[in-house]
Amino acid sequence: MLVSEGSVTTVLGEADVRRLVGEAVEGLGLDGKRVLVIIPDHSRSGPTHWFFRALADRLGSRVAQLDFLIALGTHPPLSEARINEFLHLTPAERSGKYANIEILNHRWDDPAALVSVGSVSAERVAEISGGRMTDAVPVRLNKRILDYDHLLISGPVFPHEVVGFSGGHKYLFPGIAAPDIINATHWLGALITNAAINGTRDTPVRALIEEAASMVPVERHCLAYVVDPGGVRGLFAGPVLDAWQAAAALSAEVNVRYHERPYHTVLSCAPPMYDDIWTAGKCMYKLEPVVADGGRLIIYAPHISEVSVSHGKVIEAIGYHCRDFFLQQWERYVRYPGGVLAHSTHVKGCGTFEDGVETPRVEVVLATRIPRAVCEKINLGYCDPDTIDPAEYANREAEGVLYVAKAGEILHRLRDAR
Repeated sequence: MLVSEGSVTTVLGEADVRRLVGEAVEGLGLDGKRVLVIIPDHSRSGPTHWFFRALADRLGSRVAQLDFLIALGTHPPLSEARINEFLHLTPAERSGKYANIEILNHRWDDPAALVSVGSVSAERVAEISGGRMTDAVPVRLNKRILDYDHLLISGPVFPHEVVGFSGGHKYLFPGIAAPDIINATHWLGALITNAAINGTRDTPVRALIEEAASMVPVERHCLAYVVDPGGVRGLFAGPVLDAWQAAAALSAEVNVRYHERPYHTVLSCAPPMYDDIWTAGKCMYKLEPVVADGGRLIIYAPHISEVSVSHGKVIEAIGYHCRDFFLQQWERYVRYPGGVLAHSTHVKGCGTFEDGVETPRVEVVLATRIPRAVCEKINLGYCDPDTIDPAEYANREAEGVLYVAKAGEILHRLRDAR
């Protein structure tokens, strides 16, 4: 059964979310069971705290155990203070009303925290990927899932550079997964390219994720919701694939903006929820389709001073390059994690590598606190953020200049590319 409500004009408030969550969980027979809720971290928009309270208040006294696991992927773990801030919890609530609820960080980099549930065979990987990849993929994820009777995946759905649309079983892979499958899924997305995959519902990466999810031996359901700056536009709850598909269909209407022409200059402003370029790279991913050939995209983020908290050393070693730069020198780069290579290509964008010369389609410039020398080392442009007045870029679309005040989640496309 799918509980659903939403449209491009719907705005769901907290009371609506509580009502719909209540309807969704009532028919699942969770009383007396151990339940683990998998939620996003702070780098995803949406009222995660509404869903935390709705589930905690509805189930807390009825289930044997209720805990929450933050699907960090390879993002750094959140401190206790950051978790409280993210979920709008007071210390008194954590030690009182919600004292019996554990809120856990996923640890992708701790082998002791992971468990194997199977493997996608080399033959199946080749079939799913269209021959782009031919190695088997071990399916490992957070071992805490085996301590529970039921998993609830609760999170937003947006257009996504690796899988097409986020959400659903993506909260397992890569959300609470091991490096093997994180690297495999991300590199497959990079081989297809962000330009081809972002905003496409059915993709080889999604097929690989669903194949891996079929091996997870714990019953699960999904609360998939769609948000934009106007609020929560829809909530779809039920079997994971059904809920995700319904949310992705609405997200395609809500989270995609169409433009009549490309722009030679784009100022893409990173919101505070992005702590480093690893996450703020979405400011390029979602706008690459509307930058003109030879154009310039500026990631404006005066609050960012790090390339990547988790992967900075690897990125400094390989730099940012287009896909073909790596493919044509594969013997040099095969030893690096596929997830980091994928991030590199997604930020740099499409381009060519011919006769030893790399030619990116778009110039990507960082206007951050990352020094010029570091930007040059990693093969990106530099601009002093203090020299930029965002207001000077606004309302100049007719001149070929686009200003996006909060970039990273809305996908921008050219209308004739639909």
